[in-house]
Amino acid sequence: MGGSHFITVEGIEGAGKTTAIDTIRDWVQAQGGDPLLTREPGGTALGEELRDVLLGHREGGMSAEAEVLLMFAARAEHLDRVIRPALAAGRWVVCDRFTDASIAYQGMGRGLGIERVRSLGEWVHPDLAPDLTLWLDLPVTLGLERAAGRSRPDRFESEQARFFEAVRSGYAAIAEQEPARVRRIDSSGTPARVRDGINAALEARFGG
Repeated sequence: MGGSHFITVEGIEGAGKTTAIDTIRDWVQAQGGDPLLTREPGGTALGEELRDVLLGHREGGMSAEAEVLLMFAARAEHLDRVIRPALAAGRWVVCDRFTDASIAYQGMGRGLGIERVRSLGEWVHPDLAPDLTLWLDLPVTLGLERAAGRSRPDRFESEQARFFEAVRSGYAAIAEQEPARVRRIDSSGTPARVRDGINAALEARFGG
């Protein structure tokens, strides 16, 4: 299984991205690959510092414009220091969220507009798009119920259901616009069913 590939995993809180990434890692390793697992915002020293700023509870919050620009600042560093070098070295890269998250969260959730945020992606990485994006989709109420059992909610997890409904609509719009790249996975079912769906998507895109 030669060559590098770029896979991203998307979804609202509680969608099961961590388990999905483990499933992808196992599949790639079974094919003889050595995947690099990373996340956004984060993946670099600067990116992790910006992650703390973006996810932390800050008095008065921050403007939507500041939020999306910080996301893309972290992404530019991540691309330069981690993603592009790994792909150039022939490795698979599996990333927990990428530009689709900015389109969904800031474009739709914050109301900045899908095309406005997409234009930032076209500036930061005009020559690079994921080979496959797995969108883990489930009802907002279920996702928030799952996320509630974890640690103290971060700044995004503290948002109201209507915010996440808008985010989910953003993901749905991306999937409709780019069906060849984005594969919807119903993540409301059992872990076994979700794993089966992910493995089927990987086989369909990269197998044989």
